[in-house]
Amino acid sequence: MRKVKRIVAIVLALVLCFSLAACKKTDGKENAKTGKVYYLNFKPESDKAWQELAKTYKEKTGVEVKVVTAASGEYNTMLTSEMGKADAPTLFQCGNQGALKTWGEFCYDLKDSDFYKEMTTNDFNLMGENGEVLAAGYCYEAFGIIVNKALLEKAGYKLEDIKDFASLKKIADDIHARSATLGFDAFSSAGLDDSSSWRFSGHLANMPLFYEFRDDKVTSQPASIKGKYLDNYRAIWDLYTTDSATTGAALAKATGDESEAEFGKGKAVFYQNGSWEYSNLVTDQTKGFNMKAEDLAMIPIYCGVDGEDKAGLCCGTENCWSVNKNASKEDIKATLDFMYWVVTSEEGTTLMAEQFGPCPFKKAKTPENVFFAQANEYIKNGNYTVTWAFNYTPAVDDWRAGVVDALTQYTANKSDANWEKVKTAFVDGWEKQYKAENAG
Repeated sequence: MRKVKRIVAIVLALVLCFSLAACKKTDGKENAKTGKVYYLNFKPESDKAWQELAKTYKEKTGVEVKVVTAASGEYNTMLTSEMGKADAPTLFQCGNQGALKTWGEFCYDLKDSDFYKEMTTNDFNLMGENGEVLAAGYCYEAFGIIVNKALLEKAGYKLEDIKDFASLKKIADDIHARSATLGFDAFSSAGLDDSSSWRFSGHLANMPLFYEFRDDKVTSQPASIKGKYLDNYRAIWDLYTTDSATTGAALAKATGDESEAEFGKGKAVFYQNGSWEYSNLVTDQTKGFNMKAEDLAMIPIYCGVDGEDKAGLCCGTENCWSVNKNASKEDIKATLDFMYWVVTSEEGTTLMAEQFGPCPFKKAKTPENVFFAQANEYIKNGNYTVTWAFNYTPAVDDWRAGVVDALTQYTANKSDANWEKVKTAFVDGWEKQYKAENAG
């Protein structure tokens, strides 16, 4: 009898041990030992999609993903507040060099992660001094010269005929010369009204800045610039403002809506703008546009720089993910696993394509927006990306205002003397605004 009791006691002890082990394992799923994710999202318009994706991920993996979305314009304030808490975000936005100065010490190096290995380019990432990948650009926008392929073909040309500035100029000059007969001109109005001038003091100005910074290997905001490629800036600006129905002093008051309407209603072949214009041109029937997606394309902004036939679109982003290196090891792993799933799974890649357009990942889906698809195609074909060098502009509004004033004078009277004023606003204005912004 004693022997039987002893056997029963041993069996009960073993059962108890296994039960405790099972409970411990189960409890691990409920606490931090298996890790959890806290994503502080900065795009209110994508909140619903992220909440649904987080729910799906938990159902599939058992891992909790909390998504908190800051109100529009309140992200930096909320990030500062949340990072000071014990349960701080494990995944957050760090979108530019300024943000990196503030939050770089919180950023985990993503270089060895499976998530990073899914990326197709490093162009949109923010790096540390020793090459660490501190913030990963997970989507991007693009701008360039939007082309109405149908009109281009009516003029006797194909998109493939445009390979650089020389070929663009030859075609634009010809279309402009025959505009009365064709019924359309080469370029839509390069208006310098406030609603339009940002396209040229910001986006077009990116061209000379990009090439200068590429030559000089600039990776942070410089105190001064040289203006080495301003002759190229002048060449493309002269083309915009010569081969157009609206020229000279009239451009001072030409608006962005007017330029968009000229292109949208088939009055111009070329229109400098970005990927965000797609829905306006294709789906906005209230403006009287009749654009077909298959008739639209976006080409690089050519300005006569050597090797520009290998250029891609001007692409950039402030949509960058960083992982909080101060989180627990379990939470860091859970966050990296979640990020990998987002950019590789059917559910995740669908959300990314629908919400953010072009995404630089191997398994990214092709977005409906043809401009996004073309931006991805240039990258896949090995063309270099013209990154957003204008993100380094000091006191950006004041600097751009000075450039626009000088451009306005030059456009009304294209003399060398007036172009010198543009150079002064561009180069001396940069140094002036940098000193003012960094005084003390």
